[in-house]
Amino acid sequence: MFLSPPNLNYVKFIFRDHILWALFAFTLIFQSCSNNTIDTGDYSKEFKVIYDTVNNYYSFKNKPLIGTQYLDSTYRKLKHPFVHDRFRFYGFHYLYEKKNTHNLKKTLLYADSMLMMAKKSVTKKQYMVDYAEANFAAGDAYFSLDQYTEAYRCYYQGYYIGKSQINNEILAEYTYRMGMILFKQSHYKEAANYFKTSYKQSWAYPDDFRSFYQRQELLDNVGESYKNAGMIDSASLYFTMALKFINVSSVRFSNNTNMLEIARGVVYGNQGDIALQTHDYATAEQLLKKSININLRKGNDNRDAQLTEIKLSRLYLTVNNQQDLYKTLNNLRSQLDSLANEDAETNWNYLMSRYFLLKKDEVNALRYLKSYSSLKDSINEAANSLKRTDVNQQQANFDKQGKIDSLKDHNKLQLIYIYLAVTFSILAVVIIFLVFRNLKRSKRDVLAVKALNDQIRKQKNVLENTLEELNRGGREKDRILRAVAHDLRNPLGGIASLSDAMTSDDYTAEQMEMINLIKDTSYNSLELINEILEAANTASAKFNKDWVDISSLLNSCVELLRFKAAEKQQNIVLNLQENLPGLYINREKIWRVIGNLLSNAIKFSNKGETITVGVKDCNNGVEIAVSDAGIGIPDKLQKEVFNMFTDAKRLGTAGEKSFGLGLSICRQIIEKHNGKIWLQSNTGLGTTFYVFLPYETETLNLLATERAVLH
Repeated sequence: MFLSPPNLNYVKFIFRDHILWALFAFTLIFQSCSNNTIDTGDYSKEFKVIYDTVNNYYSFKNKPLIGTQYLDSTYRKLKHPFVHDRFRFYGFHYLYEKKNTHNLKKTLLYADSMLMMAKKSVTKKQYMVDYAEANFAAGDAYFSLDQYTEAYRCYYQGYYIGKSQINNEILAEYTYRMGMILFKQSHYKEAANYFKTSYKQSWAYPDDFRSFYQRQELLDNVGESYKNAGMIDSASLYFTMALKFINVSSVRFSNNTNMLEIARGVVYGNQGDIALQTHDYATAEQLLKKSININLRKGNDNRDAQLTEIKLSRLYLTVNNQQDLYKTLNNLRSQLDSLANEDAETNWNYLMSRYFLLKKDEVNALRYLKSYSSLKDSINEAANSLKRTDVNQQQANFDKQGKIDSLKDHNKLQLIYIYLAVTFSILAVVIIFLVFRNLKRSKRDVLAVKALNDQIRKQKNVLENTLEELNRGGREKDRILRAVAHDLRNPLGGIASLSDAMTSDDYTAEQMEMINLIKDTSYNSLELINEILEAANTASAKFNKDWVDISSLLNSCVELLRFKAAEKQQNIVLNLQENLPGLYINREKIWRVIGNLLSNAIKFSNKGETITVGVKDCNNGVEIAVSDAGIGIPDKLQKEVFNMFTDAKRLGTAGEKSFGLGLSICRQIIEKHNGKIWLQSNTGLGTTFYVFLPYETETLNLLATERAVLH
């Protein structure tokens, strides 16, 4: 008979080489700190370089010894290693001793060192992840030493953290181990359930190759469990699912083709075993050979290949193919001499005994049968020791002990509450005494506060009346200002028209100069009156708004003012952004703002200069910029340019008049649109005025929906 329990693709617990390394890798989850001297739970900047190099030696170059030597030499040079650096240093050594030297005592020592470092974690998240990983490592070390009670205790510690923090990444590692233990105890259906649970929990892992590889392995483990439970159809289904999962992910992980091929080889071997059990010998031979050809290559899963060769030999024994049976066993012998495999060695002796029995060579058959019996007794002794432990009962015991400890802590907490209650009672008595003592005082204070409130109320009424008078005075001022401006505009308009007409008659040079002076003064006065009326109306009027295409508005304004710019040989460049949303604004008022900013740019720029107008989307609105390379605005005047009748007004580069009202009107218009206007300027280098106009709520909602669809 063959060994029981069967080997699970030689995928031992966390003893899976590539998965164990990946468990160490996934803990690199903390953000690095800009101050390299402060430990915030991450690796230090210097150790990250060491980590990447060692990881490369372990995972890709398959040179763990060189990686470990490099780790030792570079780690000694770190002046101030962080806690996480030290934790991973011990983790690398734990991995090396477990995978390469198989020194179980050293493995346990390094796991204990990892636990010690985990307890020194500087953040809660670091403690949770590192402490769970260290306990799982210690549990694996104890399990390898056949100290099952200690192993279960460590596993439970990791499980407790995952359960209390509802962390499926940690729980997936625990349920995987429980599945492996139950598998080795021949509780195959229970093992399958744990593997399926671990598969579901593993979706909490980061979406990388490590998590993919563990999931395909879990699917294969479920199939292996069902196979050994005699549920052939279910086993075949899960092997097919595992193979499909590998093939679907092959494009995504094309840089890991060798690992994918190893995984396929394992599944092929299990499918071949299914075919063997269902007496489909041709298919079984094809799949088993396919698996052996893959995993017998250097660097692949040679141990799995050895066990698959045992299955192939069993097939040849079943069909009485003595020649291929002997050839396969002979090849396997040379492999076992260089790579020990206790399960394969035991079954090899059994098959050699059966072969010589077929050859009627009872002496050799008996010799190999004795070797088989000796090896089998050793394996069975270890297996029986494991079977005598009830992992579910152990977990229940730890749960009960946890509840007992929790009750003890609860009792201590209750005692503290009693002390606090007594203390608070004494304080309450003192407080009540103080309350009664101060009650009389408070009555006097209430009367004083009431008197103050009456005084404040009177002052408030006075202030409200004063404010109303100020508002009334402001409205009256605007009314008078509009009336005076309106009464002055008609005669000044007449003077301007008559003086303009007189310029076409014949007068002396001195008379013509006086007429032009009258004309210019009249037009300047009319412009000032229009500015005053605009300022008064803007301050009090309500705007009628509509949906406006801001790009179209800017283009219209620029085209209209190009003629004015051409008088000074200036060029206006318009930069528009495509697909800008519409703005809910008063078209005339915003046109007035842009026109005023462009007019100022023309006015204060020299001949031949370029003026730039741009607009862009700023997520919650649009930003318009008008830039020139003119005379600029001195720093001391920049804060005053938006004030009405400011002293910051200056003549243009061609002597153009400035009244100091335009920018004040612009600010009033923009603020009534809930926007902002500001400037940046350097004397002699030019000025840029910025206008921000916000989107309406429905526009913001529409943009948010579009961005969500795009992402």
